[in-house]
Amino acid sequence: MVSTELIKKIRKIEIKSNRIVEEIFSGEYRSVFQGKGMEFDEIREYYPGDDIRNIDWNVTARQNKAYIKKFHEERELNMFLLIDMSNSNSFAKKKDLIAEIGATLAFSAVKNNDKVGSILFTDKIEKMIPSRQGKKHVLSIIEDILRFQVNNKGTDIKKALQYLNKIQKRRSIVFLISDFIDQNYERELKITNQKHDLVLIRVIDPNEEKIPKGAIFEFEDLETGEKIVVDNLKQENRLNLKVKLPTRNLINIYTNEDFIKPLMLFFKRRMR
Repeated sequence: MVSTELIKKIRKIEIKSNRIVEEIFSGEYRSVFQGKGMEFDEIREYYPGDDIRNIDWNVTARQNKAYIKKFHEERELNMFLLIDMSNSNSFAKKKDLIAEIGATLAFSAVKNNDKVGSILFTDKIEKMIPSRQGKKHVLSIIEDILRFQVNNKGTDIKKALQYLNKIQKRRSIVFLISDFIDQNYERELKITNQKHDLVLIRVIDPNEEKIPKGAIFEFEDLETGEKIVVDNLKQENRLNLKVKLPTRNLINIYTNEDFIKPLMLFFKRRMR
């Protein structure tokens, strides 16, 4: 049973996301992604002036006259949200922010009459939500992000991308939302980017990047459970959490900042 508190949180995210989509975001989404693909329509006889690159040589050989493949612009797109549900993404405000980002992207797709699906993962595939249209479907995805109790704590981005590429043959818009604290997934990033339009959204909490001075701290790794003690009485220490990611399709979003600005900057850059 869904708690009253969770219902209020989902409703708050819905209202905020819808306002952002209506006022700001839907135009950018349509400009960047709509009409990027072509779908096969029919085969017909070749007429002078047709592009010879579209000639279907197999049919032409059988019929002893030239035929071409006719295509039409793909109108309905498919969006997939790959959501990293590992324990490190439950730190502080990260989970709520991930839900807001996912909601904004999903509502933008719905407004454009596109389908939205989602894969929730840790070091296992926790849940796969098939692509569908509609507001009710998006709200169920938001609820899953906020409410879902994962079975595992770690992160395996490689496995999540391999699973996506196995089940999703049609080219899709894929938003991978994670802190990307993992290893050995670079090859899968390249393969997925060739098959789909892949966008990486890295969610970062500033408190994960530095240790304030003035105390002795005990830290526990949220994924492995390992504990360490750090004597930080004299000076602030900055943690090296930099991850090498392809910058062209990367959006860095901090939990203490408005997430709309980096999203907008990314889409404006893509439109150029």
